[in-house]
Parts: sequence; C-alpha cells; structure tokens
Amino acid sequence: MELNGVEIEDEYCEAFGAVFTRILVTAKNEKWANIAAQVATGYGTSTIHCDSEAGIDVVLSADKTPDKRPGVVLMFFKTKKDKMDGVLLNRVGQCLLTCPTTACFDALNGSLVPEKDFEIKTGYKLKFFGDKFEEIVEGQFPFEAWRIPVMDGEFVVQSVFKVGKGVAGGNFLIMAESQDAGLESAEAAVEAMEGIENVIAPFPGGVARSGSKVGSKYSFLNASTNDPLCPTLRTKIDNSLLKENENCVYEVILDAATEEAMIKAMKVGIEAAVKVGGVKRISAGNYGGKLGKFQYRLHDILK
Repeated sequence: MELNGVEIEDEYCEAFGAVFTRILVTAKNEKWANIAAQVATGYGTSTIHCDSEAGIDVVLSADKTPDKRPGVVLMFFKTKKDKMDGVLLNRVGQCLLTCPTTACFDALNGSLVPEKDFEIKTGYKLKFFGDKFEEIVEGQFPFEAWRIPVMDGEFVVQSVFKVGKGVAGGNFLIMAESQDAGLESAEAAVEAMEGIENVIAPFPGGVARSGSKVGSKYSFLNASTNDPLCPTLRTKIDNSLLKENENCVYEVILDAATEEAMIKAMKVGIEAAVKVGGVKRISAGNYGGKLGKFQYRLHDILK
C-alpha cells in the first residue's frame, strides 16, 4: 500500500490497557495556563521510569471552562489504577497549586469502559493545605470545589476527579532519508493531531527518537535501544529492519481515552507525515502480540 508515494507497511501497532485522568487547568490568561500545563506534564514520557505518561490534550477558550478563564486539558496515564491517586495528587499539588492564578477541574468526558470509571479525592485531600482556612465553594459550580488561600489569592480545585480506562502505546514509525526530513514529517504529524480530543503524544514534542526493545544484554536492564531501527547500526548487525536509504527513524507514540480517538489520531498523523518529501516508509512497532490486546493495523486505519 502507498500513500502519497510513501510505502505503508502491512504492519500493526500493539497497545495496552491503562487507566487515566483528564483534568483542566485554568489561569488568568493563556500564558499562565500554558506554563502550568507544561510544568504539570513534565517528566511524563514513559511509565518505564516516570510516574505516569503525561501530555497536553486540547486548549479551551474561556467560554468553555467552569470559571470562564482560558484553560488547557491535560491527561495522565498509568498501568496500575491504585497509583493514579498519588500521581494526580503530586502533580496538581506540586505543579498547579504552586503556579500563579491557576484553578483545576475534572475534565474526563469519555473512556473505554465508562461503567468502570472510579473517583479519587484529589481536591478534597489538597484542601488540607489550607490549614483550616480552606472554604467550600458555594453556588458557583455544579460540583463540589474548594478555595485554598494562597499568597496571590485563592487556588480553586474540584473536590473529586474521575479515573477512566484507556489505551496506551499506540504508535507509528516514520522512516526518512535524513534527520531533517524525518523531523519535519514527525512535526507535521503531531501538529495535525492537535485539537483531537482525548488523545496525547507524551514524548518530547510528541516525538520519540529512542525507541526501545524488551530486555538487554545487560542483566540489570529490562529495556534497551531498539537496535534494528538504529541507522548507524544498519551495516553492523544482521537483524536491521532498515533499508539502504532510510537514515532516520522517529516514532510517534499515543495514549487515548478511547479506541476511536486513537484510530482518528493515527490516521490524521500518518496522512500528514507522508506529505513531507524524503519520507520513505511508514511502519509500526509491536511485540508479536505479547504486550497488549489492542492491535491497530495501518492498512485498516488508512482505508
């Protein structure tokens, strides 16, 4: 199969189930909403070592937020549901409570299995920072929220946040003739996916260059560089997956609240990626079906 002259491999990406939260941070203006969003989602590329996979979902105008201020929606993914309470408590408490002018609300609006959504009391727990000066918000929102006194006024936070079941680890690989072409293609893919709700690309700028394989020649590592996809090793190893004119590989990795969001984002991203000159091939990463139950075949997505 070809798309815009670029080979699309008959391959599938392999994703797995994860739990997630979707929250909204608002602020006095777009500048501070964006600062809060960037800080709160930092160190959130992979659950191999990070406490969660985190990223910015969508930006909301003031007329679409509970307190009528500019906002940014964030998502946090974790494989273990009993850890999500700590993830959100730490990131909201350390990154949003501390950030000038912010407020924080639940924003979960869809998941794989809605009947299995559950709640965590993030805002209720954070209210104790108020040292008995905290107050419940009366009559402003259709949900319980708290006012916590801080040095620039008050931090308003919703009392309860929802946790849903989603899909993590969706991906596609861009093989290009040069680093410049590969990066331009990956950037185009990520830009095209902006505005699609309920999906994030948690790696830096939405792009991963250090794809990994399971295991290592070092006994103390459970993951290591994906050498079959490293261009500098193409002529040095017997199992390289790269062709002669493929000198750069970037991976776009996605987490989503639903399969519909995942498929839509992959389709839009790939269609944008192949419009860049110098892209030779689009593929996807999997572990032979051993990692997760969600498999998205590229040919089916692009039909």
